[in-house]
Amino acid sequence: MFGFYRVSVAVPQLHLGNTSKNASSIINLINTAKDSSVLLFPELCLSGYSAGDLFFNQTLLDNQIVALKEILNATKNNQTIVVVGMAIVETNRLYNCAIVIQDTKILGVVPKTYLPNKKEFYEKRHFVSGKDIKNRYINLCDQNVPFGVDLIFKDKEYLSFGIEICEDLWTINPPSNQLAINGATLILNLSASNELIGKSEYRKDLVVSQSARAMCAYAYSSSGMGESTSETIFGGDGMIAEYGSLLARTERFSFEEQIINSDVDLQKLANLRMSESSFGDEPITTHRAIECFDTPKLSNINRIFEKFPFVPFDEHTKHIRCSEIIDILSHSLIQRMQRANIKKAVIGVSGGLDSTFALLVINHAFELQNWDKNDIVAITMPGFGTTTKTKNSAIELCNALSTKPKIISIEELSLEGFEAIEQDKDCHDVTFENVQARNRTMVLMNMANKVGGLVIGTGDMSEIALGWNTYNGDHMSMYSLNSGIPKTLIKSLIEFFKEKETLEKILNEILNTPVSPELLPVSNDEITQETEKIIGPYELHDFFLYHMLKYGATPQKILFLANHTFGDTYDNETIKKWLSIFIKRFFTQQFKRDVVPNGPKVGTISLNPRADWRMPSDADLEEWLKEIR
Repeated sequence: MFGFYRVSVAVPQLHLGNTSKNASSIINLINTAKDSSVLLFPELCLSGYSAGDLFFNQTLLDNQIVALKEILNATKNNQTIVVVGMAIVETNRLYNCAIVIQDTKILGVVPKTYLPNKKEFYEKRHFVSGKDIKNRYINLCDQNVPFGVDLIFKDKEYLSFGIEICEDLWTINPPSNQLAINGATLILNLSASNELIGKSEYRKDLVVSQSARAMCAYAYSSSGMGESTSETIFGGDGMIAEYGSLLARTERFSFEEQIINSDVDLQKLANLRMSESSFGDEPITTHRAIECFDTPKLSNINRIFEKFPFVPFDEHTKHIRCSEIIDILSHSLIQRMQRANIKKAVIGVSGGLDSTFALLVINHAFELQNWDKNDIVAITMPGFGTTTKTKNSAIELCNALSTKPKIISIEELSLEGFEAIEQDKDCHDVTFENVQARNRTMVLMNMANKVGGLVIGTGDMSEIALGWNTYNGDHMSMYSLNSGIPKTLIKSLIEFFKEKETLEKILNEILNTPVSPELLPVSNDEITQETEKIIGPYELHDFFLYHMLKYGATPQKILFLANHTFGDTYDNETIKKWLSIFIKRFFTQQFKRDVVPNGPKVGTISLNPRADWRMPSDADLEEWLKEIR
């Protein structure tokens, strides 16, 4: 389903040296995870990692084979791929291996590459590294099986996984690096990692950071409490991460068997590798593609997606992120003004979200440099759609920032414009609106020329994506300060400034005002033109924008994700309607994006045609719309 695969990580109850009991525990967990595509178990889970010199004993080695046959039989007619760990004897050498099983078939055997041999670990006493084993086969349970570190397992769609074992992850060049380069979007790690002070957090950081570096999903299963013996304690640490985010984790030190799962998006990861970083510069090496059968298809997704993907969910992280963004924008503006040898910033202030945030950043930049705030030329330009509330908000904000506002009405200018082109002033069409928008920009540009200033644009990334701006009107400025910030994030950034008590009241007023261009005449001094009632909720548009640009998601997939995420707020037909509008506007408004002024890039998503997003202005959108009809 749209490239999602359910990955499960199990920590079974382990009985050191008792392969029969271990097989029973493993089979029990297999039977509870039949809807999973992949089920991962810990390292050497058939015997126990801590078996020591019992690995040299033929009884243990023979019993492992018996246990493996029991597990194979238990997977009959089960399409879940099961990965277990056991010791394998081959050519008079003992290898620490991962066994990949599906529906009674052994798809492949992967030996461990790096063997820890320090302090409490002494694997080289028993095992041999498999680092040079490629293009080999072994006979296991009467099956001729691929054997080596060159195996990548694939289905006919998006599943592509490779395997590394415990210490492999802790090395300077983990095998998962090359497995990812060769196409594996899922890495499985069978582990037996003991517990020490601080090790748990470091282990988590390794898993999460490797999932980010390799642009993959990473599943990790480590031995549980039953493994503990002598001086070494194991806690049963299981994790699933995806591209730098931890999705699920087991409870450590549990005496009960555990299983966790998460639905990872392998289609997204494959697309991400094409669109970001220098992933494609790494050379592909020879590997063997092992074909898997179809795995269980998901009928539902057991995963939560952020409603506001541009806004950190955690308050502490959000505070740090907002502070960083404001620093980036402030210093970008300082740099531009210094390089251009300009001392004055000219901005139109409407009492709305975007101009409020831009003015707050300008003010912050001036405070950082101890510049004279008289050089902030803030102009509020009331027109036919301006309410008393928004006009007063603009004035109060300027006063709170010790900036004296200029009030220049555009009504007379607009009436002259209507007369010049023979436009009926009572015809409230797009011409009526855009004459006002262009007059506002004209006032700002002319004022900038008069005072020797820089016109600061206030349009945000969400408006730029939708083309919700007037060409050569608010579409134009001398520096587009907000162009890298989506609408949903701007609200959080304004909230950040509320920490100053002198700003809290006025910022609350502005945050509670509907988003509007205020170009249509007011009714009883109330806004009659609410943007989100016309083009749709910005929370949906930002969600659409994020998944389309970040991961190349198709309209069908975006619709599915939006229904899954916003189903408690909007029904399918409503989401489909706004998604159709998003696609139409995103495609048809590229010509505006092609000629936008400079603006600072803030996040990984940008619509600046010189930095990130390049598409033809005349692209045909029919195929995209067809998907969601």
